[in-house]
Amino acid sequence: MIVYLQMIEGEEEKLRFAVLYEAYRGLMFYTANSILHNSQDAEDAVHQAFISLAENFSKIKTIECPQTRAFVVIIVEHKAIDLLRKRSRQAEVGMNEAVHGIDIPLPGDNGLADAMASLPAHAREILLLRYYNGYTTTEIANFFGVSYAAMKKQLSRAKSALKKRMEEGDAAYAE
Repeated sequence: MIVYLQMIEGEEEKLRFAVLYEAYRGLMFYTANSILHNSQDAEDAVHQAFISLAENFSKIKTIECPQTRAFVVIIVEHKAIDLLRKRSRQAEVGMNEAVHGIDIPLPGDNGLADAMASLPAHAREILLLRYYNGYTTTEIANFFGVSYAAMKKQLSRAKSALKKRMEEGDAAYAE
């Protein structure tokens, strides 16, 4: 944790980061291990996620809130997926693109929540970061290490997929 604290300025901010670390490290490890199925790789993903969180810590206003929890889980999922892709390239084995994030149960209210839950994890995550957490497209692009144009296109595709899923849900109600 000392490494992360060195990246943060100000004693009060360091104390807030320590609270964040204690509050979410178990959840982050669980999430990464759910994707990677390897505890050493999961620890690496959590470490990379904490570095990313330390770099963007000024954007986190409240430590114990649903937005922060979602943000933390999204960051660690992406770090785990990046590590999985890196490992698969090193082994020269094709990456199964169907593996995106962890599975979530469908809420069952046949509305927006169902449509969101049925989206691939990446699409769901960027929509949540943009519209639930309020991050700009530029900030989300920086989180994921892609260009602004690429993130804008991914956001557009995610919105289109959500719209399609919502329309399919409306058609199911009409029948």
